[in-house]
Amino acid sequence: MNAHTISTRYWHRLADGRIQCDVCPRACKLHNGQRGLCFVRMAEDDQIVLTTYGRSSGYCVDPIEKKPLNHFLPGTPILSFGTAGCNLSCKFCQNWDISKSREMDTLADAASPQAIARAAARLGCRSVAYTYNDPTIFMEYAIDVAQACHEAGIYSVAVTAGYINVAPRRDFYAHMDAANVDLKGFTEAFYQKLCAGELQPVLETLLYLKHETNVWVEITTLLIPGWNDGEAELQAMTQWVAENLGPDVPLHFSAFHPDYKMRDVPPTPPATLHRARQIALANGVRHAYTGNVHDKRGQSTYCHACGHLLIGRNWYTLSEWGLDGDGRCQQCHTPCPGVFESHPGSWGARRLPVTIHN
Repeated sequence: MNAHTISTRYWHRLADGRIQCDVCPRACKLHNGQRGLCFVRMAEDDQIVLTTYGRSSGYCVDPIEKKPLNHFLPGTPILSFGTAGCNLSCKFCQNWDISKSREMDTLADAASPQAIARAAARLGCRSVAYTYNDPTIFMEYAIDVAQACHEAGIYSVAVTAGYINVAPRRDFYAHMDAANVDLKGFTEAFYQKLCAGELQPVLETLLYLKHETNVWVEITTLLIPGWNDGEAELQAMTQWVAENLGPDVPLHFSAFHPDYKMRDVPPTPPATLHRARQIALANGVRHAYTGNVHDKRGQSTYCHACGHLLIGRNWYTLSEWGLDGDGRCQQCHTPCPGVFESHPGSWGARRLPVTIHN
């Protein structure tokens, strides 16, 4: 093994001599020397190893609203990083240059968990995000970073597709404070045709997070014209969220732009996002948002009880603040669901690439 390769826990040997990776429902069955579909987990020395421990495609300080998280430490900066690879094969991937990378040169930056925690503290970040590609596939590294961050009083945020098995799910989310789960569509056909995956494990992750953990959860769906933006599907999805997760889980509907293997599909019209938001609100979701478009009303937070503006947003910049020091509406004193501090952050829309030194 090299310096960036470590042993992992979730795998077992098969009778035919292959080794099965048990991190996600894909259950890749590998001979020694073979990599899983995610590319970063490999069979070596009769076990599954992670080949990218401590390596990243880059570090950047973002507004937390870019994750997107609207109810978790609004206005604060978050140190973001990812690795390479992914355990889904989404034809519409907006980060395909990272998630589908098969070049280790993509991982030009290296940092220990402790160095990342120190950098986050030095940069004034309240949290660290495992993002750009799915942290499920580099969970050992993410967990170690989360532990180092918690020791420094810094939160951890998973930006994920939620495609993970039961035991690693429990292990991974024991170290996370918030998650944005990408619910890519609401039919098995969509997941099979466009993602080479399944819907049901993602729903199980959402149910687990909401009902068995203290992780703050928000959901994002990228609406792709003609694929997952139909009336029936949006009705079914938003009803499922309200009935099974409750009314307080925020939904983000984001605009698709042509990319990767779906360059022939047009961008999402803003009207589609507005319609999806209205469907969600009508079905009992209290906080639904639009993304990747300029829509101040659709990106701001309102009190579900009295309609008072709680958090005004203009893209990633906060413009108004209507919460008291306890996260309640200043007008009617109804609590707003989420994780809030007494005052909002003031990071704004800045994106700051950074270099981390061990």
